[in-house]
Order: sequence, then structure tokens, then C-alpha cells
Amino acid sequence: MRMGKSDISGWLVRPAGGHLWAVLVTVLAACALHAARVTPDGGMDNAIVVRAARTWLAGGSPYDDPHFLYLPSAVLAAVPQALLPGAVLRVLVPCAVTGLLTLAWACALRLHRVALGSRLAVLGLTGLAVGFAPFGHLVRLGNWTVTATVALPLALLLASRGRWTGAGAVIGAAVALKPLLAPVVLLLLFAGRWRGLAVAVLVPALASGAAALAMPDPAGFFTRTLPFLLHGDDGFVRLYEASPAAVLPRLGVPSAPAHGLAVAAACAGVLCAYRRWRRADPGPLRLAETGAGLMLSAFLVSRPSYDHYLLVALPLLLAGLPYAGSVARGVWFWIALVPQVPGLTWPWLESERRRAFRDAFTLCVLAVAVARQGLTGPTGAGGRVPSERAPESERAPAAPF
Repeated sequence: MRMGKSDISGWLVRPAGGHLWAVLVTVLAACALHAARVTPDGGMDNAIVVRAARTWLAGGSPYDDPHFLYLPSAVLAAVPQALLPGAVLRVLVPCAVTGLLTLAWACALRLHRVALGSRLAVLGLTGLAVGFAPFGHLVRLGNWTVTATVALPLALLLASRGRWTGAGAVIGAAVALKPLLAPVVLLLLFAGRWRGLAVAVLVPALASGAAALAMPDPAGFFTRTLPFLLHGDDGFVRLYEASPAAVLPRLGVPSAPAHGLAVAAACAGVLCAYRRWRRADPGPLRLAETGAGLMLSAFLVSRPSYDHYLLVALPLLLAGLPYAGSVARGVWFWIALVPQVPGLTWPWLESERRRAFRDAFTLCVLAVAVARQGLTGPTGAGGRVPSERAPESERAPAAPF
């Protein structure tokens, strides 16, 4: 990490003043309280999961609702919420989501060895809350994507300290709540961490298998939800999907070529993530950019793929700003974020149902910016704090294949 006075990172890593903390607290409180006022039951997406839990408690199948896209273990996890009145959920869920997003940012900072009291810590989170529209969308929706947003940087933080089994457990627990982080098991495969990989697979498998036995429709996820995810044939959902497989047909591209292009782009992204991992340069950028690359590649082809999914990868990339050669130092990283500035009206895209075009632009440009790191490498000096000794895990030999 560059600490010189002539470099912006030197200013960013210094302690933040009290006035900056006051601004951050005010912004986060306003975001959570606004969501509590305008959204009943803790948000539309959280209400889907809570409704599924209440259906199960009443003896029905949670998979009767086609928009319930979670594993059976999520039903049991939502039971505590199902027992609470709506007035409590209305306040509790936005505050919890805001707190979890804050925790995700803190984990991303510690992965990059940036102090939690630094200016980057305060200004970065303030910028995400004020200048990145999906942040507010996630708080208002109460979507369980927030679990993946926390789990990914936490798992990578554990991996950076050599605790790969713990990282696998975190990934597995997140998948048990929402299968969004499933692509990250490839990172464990790249690293040859077989115990961590086994834990990441077994935790959701055992949790969901046990929960399915308590369901009236044990195979509902495979017979109802999985076909829905594979075909994406819900007209309402399709309007908000950012995947090229969903956006290109809206521009007149036939469905089959659009899907083929999305799959090809995703495969290319995974290959670039593998090359990024194989480069094995010291420092946290290797873990952060490989993990972010895998997730962005998955979002290119997954159905559905919403704007708030970007928050799984974005904190990891933004927290690397102090490092020369990081993705966040590149111009395309910031160009990708321009369509997500709240309040900026784009011609012909004013309708909320057309915001998917803006989301697709952000997703694709971010994916290309991260993939480029795997192909060409950083343009500046490394990703390591000179004053710190690299952890044992980072000095270990590269992956065995």
C-alpha cells in the first residue's frame, strides 16, 4: 500500500475526524429509518421468506410461492421473524440489513489491512450509502442477498489468515441461507483447500437435507424452484434482471444467442479469475479480485440477477483503493458506477422497469474490469503493505493445478 504524501492512499488511510463519523451515522440512520417508513413487514423480499416460514408453520409448502427461491434451510432460519409482528419487522429488518452492510464493509477493509477508523472506512461506506443506488434498494427490500454480502469478505478475510476451513464454513452457511455464493467454492478448488471445500458443500447440504425432511414437499426446491431459476420464465422478474441473458432479448436479440453469449462471458470470467489466482502475487488483492471475479461472472449468466447482487463484489473492490494497480484505481471501475448514482435521470431509461439496462451496463463493465486484472495484471506496484509480513497462507505454494 502506498503511504506517501503525494499519493491519495496516504490521505485515505489516516484516521477520520469526528465530523466524518457524524455524517456517516446520520446517513445510515436516515437510510434505515426511511426504509422503515415506506416498506411494511421489513421489505418486499424479506416478506417472501417470512411468508414462506408462516406457510410452513401453518402446515403448507413454502414452495407454493414461485418467488421463494431459497433452500429449505432458509425456511427454518426465517421462523423467528415469522413469530414477530409486522410492526416490529418494519423497523428491525432495515436496521439489521444496514448493520450487516456495515459489517461487510468492515470485513472488506480488514481483508485489505485498512484501519476501521480510517478516512476510507468512513467515506467509503458513506459513498456506498449515498452514491450507489443498490445500497438503498437492498435496505428497502430486505433481501437476503445481504447474507452473501457479509459472508464473502468474511470468508476471504479468514482465508487470508490461513483459516480455510473456517472460510468454507462461512461460505456454506451463506449458501444454506441463500445459494448466491455457490460460485465461490471454485476459489477453494483453485487453492486446493479440500477440507474447506468439503465443509462449504456439506454445511448447506446437511442443513437443507434436514430441513427438507420437515417440509410437506421435501423435493420442492428441485421440482419447482430450480426449473424457475433455470428458465427465468416469470414476466415480472424478467423486467428487473441485469443478466445479458435477460437484457439482450429485450433489445431484440433472440433468446438462444443471448443465453449463449452470457454463458460464454461467464466462462471467460471464470477463466480470468483462475488466471488471477494463479499469478499468486502477495497481498490481499489476489483473494479479493478472484472472489469478486467469480461472483461477477456468475451474475452474467444467473437467472435472476438483480442490481443489489453487485453489493456482493463491490465492497471488496472499493476497499482495495489504497493499493496501486487495484481494480478501484482504474477508470472503468468508476465509469461502471455512474449509472447507479441516485437521482440521475437517463433519457429513455426513466422507467423503473428499464433500470435493468443500467444495471446490466454496470455489471458488464465491472466484470470486464476485474477480468482484465486476470489477463494483464495490475498496472502499478503490488498489493502488499510494505511494513507488514505476508501471512503464512499467502506465502504458501500456488494451487496444485
